[in-house]
Amino acid sequence: MGSVANEGRPGADEPPDPIPLSALQHWSYCPRQCGLIHLDQVFDDNVHTLRGQAVHAQVDQPGFELRKGVRIERALPVWNDALGLIGKTDAVEFDPASGVPYPVEYKHGSRNKAADIAHADDVQLAAQSLCLAEMTGHAVTEGALYYASSKRRRVVPITSALQAEVVEIAAAFRAMLASGTLPAPTTDTRRCRACSLNERCQPEAWRRLHALGDLRARLFDPDAE
Repeated sequence: MGSVANEGRPGADEPPDPIPLSALQHWSYCPRQCGLIHLDQVFDDNVHTLRGQAVHAQVDQPGFELRKGVRIERALPVWNDALGLIGKTDAVEFDPASGVPYPVEYKHGSRNKAADIAHADDVQLAAQSLCLAEMTGHAVTEGALYYASSKRRRVVPITSALQAEVVEIAAAFRAMLASGTLPAPTTDTRRCRACSLNERCQPEAWRRLHALGDLRARLFDPDAE
C-alpha cells in the first residue's frame, strides 16, 4: 500500500501530489484510520484485510476480456489531474455502443452491510468515476460494488452530491497532511470492531483521556457551568 505522508506540501509553483483513491475511502470510513495509514505510515493486517487482499488478488492483474461484446479492463490505472487523484480500478466495463465506462469495485464483505458503513465504498467508486470521466470524456453516472461474500453487485448511482463529497474529502485529506495532525477517533464504535488498526488507535483510551481532561478543566474553571 502506497503512503503519501510527505505529500500535501508542494512548492509555491508545484501542483500538489496526487491523492490515492484508497485514501478517500479510508477517510470516509474513519479519518483517524486514514491518518494512521497515510500520515503515520502504519498498517496492520487482520482477517478482514487479508480477505480483502485475497479478493483483489483475482482482479489485480492488468488485462482485458470481451464478454458478450462488453470490453472489460482489469487493474486499469486512472487519474484526474484537475482534482489531483490517482489510483487503479478493479474492473471497468465499456459499453460497446457508446464507450461509456462502468467501474466495478470488488469488496470482500457483504452487500447487506449498513448503508452508512458502505458509504465509504460509494465514495471510492465516485472518485473512480471522476477519473474515468476526465480520461474518456464520458460522464459516468453509475457504477457497481461487487461483494465477494454475497457474490452479488450493488449498483451505485454517481450523483452530483457524491461527487462533491469526493472533492470535500480530498481537501480535508490535504489539510490533514499539511497540518501533520492525526484526527480524533470516530465516535461510531461499529467502525472500530473490524479495524486492523484498533490497537494502534486505542479509541477507548483516547476518549477516557480526553474525558478526564474535560472534567479537570471544569473542576478548576470557576466559570464552568
